[in-house]
Amino acid sequence: MSVPRDDEWPSISIRCPIVSIPRHYDRVVDILSDTLAALRTGRPSTVRTEARAPWGFRVQAVVGAAFHVVGEGRCLLVPPTGDPIELGAGDVVFLRRSSGHVLTDSPSSPVVDFAPVPVDAGSPIGRLVADGPGARTRLLCGAYKLDVDHRHPLLRELPEVIHLPARPGRHPALQATVDQLCVEMNAPRPGSDAVVGSLMDLLLVYILRCWYDEQSHERAGGWAAALTDPVIAPALHAIHEDPGHPWTVESLGGRAGLSRAAFARRFTAVVGDPPLSYLTTWRMTTAGRLLRDGDLSLTTVAAKSGYTSELAFAKAFKRHFGAPPGAYRREARARRPGR
Repeated sequence: MSVPRDDEWPSISIRCPIVSIPRHYDRVVDILSDTLAALRTGRPSTVRTEARAPWGFRVQAVVGAAFHVVGEGRCLLVPPTGDPIELGAGDVVFLRRSSGHVLTDSPSSPVVDFAPVPVDAGSPIGRLVADGPGARTRLLCGAYKLDVDHRHPLLRELPEVIHLPARPGRHPALQATVDQLCVEMNAPRPGSDAVVGSLMDLLLVYILRCWYDEQSHERAGGWAAALTDPVIAPALHAIHEDPGHPWTVESLGGRAGLSRAAFARRFTAVVGDPPLSYLTTWRMTTAGRLLRDGDLSLTTVAAKSGYTSELAFAKAFKRHFGAPPGAYRREARARRPGR
């Protein structure tokens, strides 16, 4: 993966070949987009980091996921457990749960707290510089505010660390997104905050796509495999499109043309959860998003989540999130920026 190195990074021209798009593509996109949108709890943030050896940063744990992109040079990522990971130019690393970790040019370098300063007041873009006499490393360091403790299979089956090394011709969409993100971070222009935010969303999708693509060669199951499964994908699409519908295993199996028993076996084998268990998970995911982001009454949220009784909804919600809906909403609002 080649990343521009000069201070004046060039713009990028991307040519998209004409491809044959599968008929289920819209369903795949809808499900993945819906899930990521529901699991987000706030705006992502990005820090442009420039350091000359010797240097080391102690990145504190935050609620959500983190990523690092190496724009130039080399460094080590030292996770809380396990061996250090060597990163080179163009590499992307994603930490599902942003536990405290260290970025450094060498195990022997001094380490200080990662303390960026905002480029502008209220901007999600920050900057951090460490001067030294040695080789230069450029990094894009960011955090996604995701509900990482949620039980949705999308996050549950991800490893703690995803390392996507740069290789020629590998993951071209991810490469293009990284390159353009570097351009915007290195030379901000009017509208850069909006552009960077959109590119951050794209980066997350492409990181997940790349990891899932690599995993598809090693295993046949998992939530990602379900997105393209001709039997399971229609049922997932129906659940995501209308979580409040009184779905049954039989009615979901009918979408796939299978009997109740055959559909339940296949769904559980591919997704890892029984159909009604996944339905409950998605209903709770939907309810959490509605409570965090809107002002609907609890009765309305319950109905949109498939519950005719507010009491039954409150009990199910508390079992899932560990807090009643009202308390969950108050806590989510208290964590919003500016409060």
